[in-house]
Amino acid sequence: MATALVIENDPTDDLRRLGEWLTEGGLELRVVRPHAGDALPDDLEGYAALVVLGGDQQAYPLPDDSPGAAWFPALEGLLRKAVRHRVPTLAICLGAQLLATAHAGRVERSPSGPEIGPTVVGRRDAAETDPLFRYVPLMPDVLQWHADEITELPHGATLLAASTRYPHQAFRLGDRAWGLQFHIECDTAMIAEWSRDSATLAELGYDPELVVAACDRAMADVEEAWQPFAIRFAALALGELGDDSTRRSLPLLGA
Repeated sequence: MATALVIENDPTDDLRRLGEWLTEGGLELRVVRPHAGDALPDDLEGYAALVVLGGDQQAYPLPDDSPGAAWFPALEGLLRKAVRHRVPTLAICLGAQLLATAHAGRVERSPSGPEIGPTVVGRRDAAETDPLFRYVPLMPDVLQWHADEITELPHGATLLAASTRYPHQAFRLGDRAWGLQFHIECDTAMIAEWSRDSATLAELGYDPELVVAACDRAMADVEEAWQPFAIRFAALALGELGDDSTRRSLPLLGA
């Protein structure tokens, strides 16, 4: 069975539902936790895919010019190798920001302020020919939890989804690496953990219980849009997402 390398940057943001979907799609998952001292591999030899999760760190340098986390330079190197060698890659929230900065994009504290809770994003025209996004609804439900944003995409990136306040919600680099500013992996328990004693929610004046309840109501809609997306990503990693006849044979593509 093919194995996906999963980089968990923060113990509070694990694979959750995304892990279930990727496993359902036929991938084995090897989770590396550099926040707990796990060493990153030097390359992606033997891996069918790379998944990079979110976290509370920042993708740009700290005021003393050190990286947002000690392993970020090595992780950015892996992301560059993934794009160069066409290893299917899925990067979420902080992961998407690192995918951008690894390729000379720009990430900054968002001038629009934090974006938290359930919302929708708008698919761009380029999504019509994207092997994963072409089947995503025009206005898919997503979950947001970020204060930083990608303010400049890498040269040559293809914008796939946007919103009014945050124009770079999803993008592709090359033909096999996708960055999602939003979260698709969360379950309600994860959102509840993030909401507990959250300084960001207090700053915004949001009631944590209402945020959790709103996200919980959106969970089924998020799954409807993004579980098929994850299945298609797994199929790409397994070499099953080829011509149109192959795509028609895959499950859930019409969802």
